Amino acid sequence: MKQKVTLIPGDGVGPEVAKAAQDCIDALGVDIDWEIALAGEPALKEKGSLLPRETLESIKRNKVALKGPITTPVGKGFRSINVALRQELDLFACVRPSYYIEGTNSKYPGTNLLIVRENSEDLYTGVEFQEGEPATEDLITRINNISEKKVRPGSAISIKPFSQFACDRITRYAFELAKKENRKKVTCVHKANIMKFTDGLFLRTFQEVASLYPDIESGDVIVDNLSMQLVMRPQAFDVLVLPNLYGDIISDLCAGLIGGLGIAAGANMGTETALFEPVHGSAPKYAGKNKVNPTATILSAGLMLKHLGLTKKAEILEKAVLAVIKKGKSVTYDLKPDRNDPTAVGTKEMTQAIIKEIKAKSR
Repeated sequence: MKQKVTLIPGDGVGPEVAKAAQDCIDALGVDIDWEIALAGEPALKEKGSLLPRETLESIKRNKVALKGPITTPVGKGFRSINVALRQELDLFACVRPSYYIEGTNSKYPGTNLLIVRENSEDLYTGVEFQEGEPATEDLITRINNISEKKVRPGSAISIKPFSQFACDRITRYAFELAKKENRKKVTCVHKANIMKFTDGLFLRTFQEVASLYPDIESGDVIVDNLSMQLVMRPQAFDVLVLPNLYGDIISDLCAGLIGGLGIAAGANMGTETALFEPVHGSAPKYAGKNKVNPTATILSAGLMLKHLGLTKKAEILEKAVLAVIKKGKSVTYDLKPDRNDPTAVGTKEMTQAIIKEIKAKSR
């Protein structure tokens, strides 16, 4: 029986890298029925909505989706479609592996991190109040009436909600994932020395849950200290569990440790639904130029296969990608020692090299 999977090409370079991942999965001989759904700018043009209801219904129905990157404007325009998808589908855990791949420009051999980011709360809930608005000034007055700490009039405000429920859920998920992946340690990342109620709740909940997993080492680290330690000795860490904003930032830092966003895969997990996507953005300036690295999306597809129970197929796919990168011949510009190397290939050519390795390893 075919496995139905929602495929969201995205925009910018999204359709190119999504097609690359689709071609690699098809080359594996996996029997998938791809259901194409739109989100982002193509959806706005065709459906009149950035996130059409039928796209959400497709994911809910199939329970698994593979998505290319989608553009998010900076400082204006619509809010992130990626965040909206996670909130609408309650994809509460963002999982991003960051491990050393031979042949990349990484200077950190031995790095093997697993980032588990809480997806549903924190500043990304989008509860914001614009500066100068009457409702904002009213809120500031109310806050100043009940708080010793005062907010300057004319400020813009974002609300940072943390709940016991979400803190507990993401921490348990991190420890259960550590058990499943045979990981040795889970570290809580926070700023509880300053934000004693929000990050403090996250840390206290982590400590309570950690006591239920005595066979897994646990610890905590302040987020700015972690940033320094990751650059100095990333091998000292294993699984990191973080609130939403820190998770977003630190996962990009970890991508830099292993060679860049072009090889950083991601998964967004809920209790019933899972959505897989690369960590990198849509890079609209490269759209249609056959230039960007397809690895992150292809490896995200590998995470999807593993989620579907197709572990051997996922291993073949990962080994094929790693073999191409190790050889260093048929790779995109970002994987060359010199980014201006004229021997760098395009998205399609690197994908074909990976497909060739897939076929060789499938014999």
